[in-house]
Amino acid sequence: MGDSVLTASVLLFDMDGTLVDSTASVERAWGRFAARHGLEATAILAVAHGRPTIEVVAEFAPAGVDVVAETDRIEAEEIDRTDGISEIPGAAALLSGLDRDRWAVVTSATRALTTRRLAAVGIPLPKILVAADDVTKGKPHPQPYMLAAKALGFEAGDAVVFEDAPAGLMSARAAGAATVVVGDYKGDAAEGLPRIADMLAVTVSADDTGLTVTLA
Repeated sequence: MGDSVLTASVLLFDMDGTLVDSTASVERAWGRFAARHGLEATAILAVAHGRPTIEVVAEFAPAGVDVVAETDRIEAEEIDRTDGISEIPGAAALLSGLDRDRWAVVTSATRALTTRRLAAVGIPLPKILVAADDVTKGKPHPQPYMLAAKALGFEAGDAVVFEDAPAGLMSARAAGAATVVVGDYKGDAAEGLPRIADMLAVTVSADDTGLTVTLA
C-alpha cells in the first residue's frame, strides 16, 4: 500500500499515547486510586484513557469521596513520578522541525502534568496548548480541538489531528478535522481512518499554501 498524503494548515497532537508513552505511569496511578477505595482497576482503565481525570474519578469514586481532592492527589502523584514514561518514537524530532505557529497539543491531562511529561521526554513545549484546565467540555466533545485550531488562527476543518484513544478520535472527527490514528486502537472511532504506528511514519513539508503530511 502506498503512502497516504494529507494537506492541512495546522497539526494538532494528543499527548498520552500519541507523543508520550505514559501507559505504565497511568496504570499505576489508577491502580493506587482503585486500591484506596476498594475498586476494580481494570474497569477504570477500560474507560479512562483520553478522558479528563476528574471525570473518571467522579464516575468511579464511592459516595462521600471528595472528587476534587482525589483528582488533585492523582495529579500530584503523576507529576512527581515520571519514571516509566518515554517519547513515542519520532515525536521530538517531528515537532522540533515544525513552525511553532502551525501546531498545538490538545490533551485531557492538566497543563501542569502535560508540561512535566513533555519536558521529561525531551519533546518541545508547544506555543499553543489546550489542556483539561482550558475547556468546559472535554473529549469526546469537539471543543478541545476547535479551541486549539482557533488559537492558531484556523478552523478545525483546516487541521490534521493525531490521536490514539476513542474519546480523542471522536472529538477530532466531531470537530471536522482530518484524523490519523496513532497505535493499535481498532474500535469504531477509528473506522475508515489512516493509521500509523508512531511518529517516525510522519513527514511534513511546508510551503505558501500550507502543510503536506505524508504518512508512511
